[in-house]
Amino acid sequence: MQRLEIRPYRESDEDAVVALWHESGLVRPQNDPIKDIGRKVRIQRELFLVGFSNGLLVATVMAGYEGHRGWVNYLAVAPDSRKRGFGRLLMDEAEARLREMGCPKINLQVRRSNAEAARFYRSIGYAEDDVLSMGKRLVED
Repeated sequence: MQRLEIRPYRESDEDAVVALWHESGLVRPQNDPIKDIGRKVRIQRELFLVGFSNGLLVATVMAGYEGHRGWVNYLAVAPDSRKRGFGRLLMDEAEARLREMGCPKINLQVRRSNAEAARFYRSIGYAEDDVLSMGKRLVED
């Protein structure tokens, strides 16, 4: 595994984070990445992690805990930095921080069309829950 420097997000990371999310195919019309970042830094900003390799931002993960379950969003690794263990390192750090907060279980969602992400999560111990994921937009981006 290559070295990955992991630290909490800083405002100076914004452009690189948004570019990575676009490059990784995570941005959707209904989710404005700038607004998502702004929302996250107001709540548990210490759980918004970025990873650097050779001085370049190559990975992100956004985690949260509301007292019942932890959640993971925006796990991204730059396409040219994949298969180096960076996704696992970021998830290990997010899990450790959630565990320290007393979080008993982590949930995450993967688009059905993203088989590569589903394989990755299975490889690090995640399994499909027998649930129906539902959502309701409260704010239109």
